[in-house]
Amino acid sequence: MSDTSQNLRGAILMSLAMLGFALEDMFIKLMADLLPTWQILAILGGGGALVFAVMTVASGQPLWTRAYLKGPVLLRNIAEIVGTVGFVTAIALTPISQASAILQATPLVVTIGAALFLGERVGPRRWSAVMIGFLGVLLVIRPGTEGFDAKSLFAVQGVFGLAVRDVVTRRVGDETSSLQLSFLAFLTLIPSAAILAGFSDQAYVSASIGLWALFAGFVLVAAAAYLAIVASMRVGEVSFVTPFRYSRIVFALIIGTTVFGERPDLMMLTGVAVIVGAGIYVVWRERVVGARMEKDEIPGT
Repeated sequence: MSDTSQNLRGAILMSLAMLGFALEDMFIKLMADLLPTWQILAILGGGGALVFAVMTVASGQPLWTRAYLKGPVLLRNIAEIVGTVGFVTAIALTPISQASAILQATPLVVTIGAALFLGERVGPRRWSAVMIGFLGVLLVIRPGTEGFDAKSLFAVQGVFGLAVRDVVTRRVGDETSSLQLSFLAFLTLIPSAAILAGFSDQAYVSASIGLWALFAGFVLVAAAAYLAIVASMRVGEVSFVTPFRYSRIVFALIIGTTVFGERPDLMMLTGVAVIVGAGIYVVWRERVVGARMEKDEIPGT
């Protein structure tokens, strides 16, 4: 199969994964009217851990290994907890389109983390794009104005937590597979939910048949989206496929307006455009710089 066909398949899979994650957010938003946040986290953690436990065992890998006790894995799990708790809370308490827009800044924070902690070279053009992207986040959040909602800061918490997770993942050794990391990430949400429950005045809600249907859709969509994003990164070139991550905000805006009656204003849409534009530019520059470095390393070129 040609590189063009592979990249096209990767782009389609990435777009499907982003649709899946947007639908996952929709399920969270729907359940937020019926359940406390800590219970949603418990369902997400338990259901996701079960799905990836089955997949891990089916692939012949152990569910437990001493590699889980290594620093990068432990730090990744902590960051996963911080990021997921922040983003799920933001989805539950703020418009889904706003929370998803802020989440698009995650790759920009990953770029900063890679430069500061992994020693990756980031030139002035990418630094400028990152700063412009953060201006887009400010347009969405609007601190100091009447449109500011303090609950949107939970989405910012989600961005930094998930960015730390992605940066630390690059330090995790090959002895721990992607399936094992995913199983661990979901599993750690269960004690996190228990801790949140201890500080919450919201009681456990017994599930009806309708809620169980939401639970099932929630977990299945999340698992399918994960599989699609893994497949997309393996099929296509990373630099070609990655920009299609931003299709998530398109799906989120459609879901927000059609399902929840949200009406994003011009300032928010401008912020979204700035964030997405900056993110795509950063990915493009990484591709250009990477190709240039590879060329310089080849004798005679």
